[in-house]
Amino acid sequence: MLYAIGVFLGCFVLTIWTIPKIIRVVTHKNLMDDPGSRSSHETKTPTLGGVSFFLAFIGVMFFIRDFDHFEEAIYFVPALTIVFIAGLKDDLVSISPRAKLVAQISAIGFILYNSGFQFNTFNGFLGIGDIPVWLGMVLSGFLMIVIINAFNLIDGIDGLASMVGLVISGAYGTIFYLIDEPFYMLVCLALQGCLLAFLYYNLSVHRKIFMGDTGSLLVGFIISALTVKMLALNPSDMIELPFLMENAPVVAVSILIVPLFDTARVFTIRLLQNRSPFSADRNHIHHLFIDGLLLSHRRASFFISVLNFLFISFIVLMAKEVGYMQLTGMFAISIAGLCVMCHALKKNRDRLQSRSSAVKRLKNIVKQRQSEPLTQLNVLRRNAG
Repeated sequence: MLYAIGVFLGCFVLTIWTIPKIIRVVTHKNLMDDPGSRSSHETKTPTLGGVSFFLAFIGVMFFIRDFDHFEEAIYFVPALTIVFIAGLKDDLVSISPRAKLVAQISAIGFILYNSGFQFNTFNGFLGIGDIPVWLGMVLSGFLMIVIINAFNLIDGIDGLASMVGLVISGAYGTIFYLIDEPFYMLVCLALQGCLLAFLYYNLSVHRKIFMGDTGSLLVGFIISALTVKMLALNPSDMIELPFLMENAPVVAVSILIVPLFDTARVFTIRLLQNRSPFSADRNHIHHLFIDGLLLSHRRASFFISVLNFLFISFIVLMAKEVGYMQLTGMFAISIAGLCVMCHALKKNRDRLQSRSSAVKRLKNIVKQRQSEPLTQLNVLRRNAG
């Protein structure tokens, strides 16, 4: 327990100590994030907050390497380095989607090469038992890519990625604590220490900084690795979990419900509108909370994080009592409820925007009519002259 507290506090202190130095360097070199048409900020803001995450993660791997069973720490170091370099380049000079994907696949390769991440059974989910190792690696790699990029997409407003990351890492940390996997529990605590320290600056007014792709890709990568590790657990290790083994895939998706649901939803909307799924818009769930309920970034991020926590709690509670068929049905009903909520938020946003446009038009008409008598008076004077 003392070691766990030390890991958490160490990452927290290191992050909160290094971020002001990153802000000074970024400001001095003018490596700021310029506001655009879709930006949620109005002034140039320092980015590259994820640099502090990389320093903390690399450092913590050295101190917790004695707790891993399959020498996972040494595999994490090159994987994290590749993701860090790709994110850093994207923040500084931009990187093509293809190059970013190649970097992610390369980093994932280091993780899946480790035998501790071999996913070879569904534990009876959908009636599926053991699967070939190669198929498990393909599914794991695809899942990690989806999670990494989904988490990257939710980093759209202040505090959201950090708060959701805290909820997700807290859920995984609890799971790995219950099954006596100290290495991954410590990784979760390290991630929470980094995110909590970063949140202090991200929500600040005068010392604000963004994590950038450097941070969101790193956090998404760590979370994706934790997800695959949970799914790759031996059935004997899952006995201590508070849910049935066959329900593990549904529980994993519920833990990641915010990034996965948001990504799937916006991609579906864009495809139905005959647009590229990677095109920009304001249909993300955090945009709907801000525009539809007129919430601040802090409140929107907090409510979405609470929604994530409640969703996890409900699914885990049900996963202990029912089988995968009933749980999948409950999960589908819950997803339908989220879709209804998003639709209601969108309608309210459209109504508020319509009202705002009407008010602006009315103000323009009033100004125009107020200027008309003066214009007529000037015409009369000019004619009289």
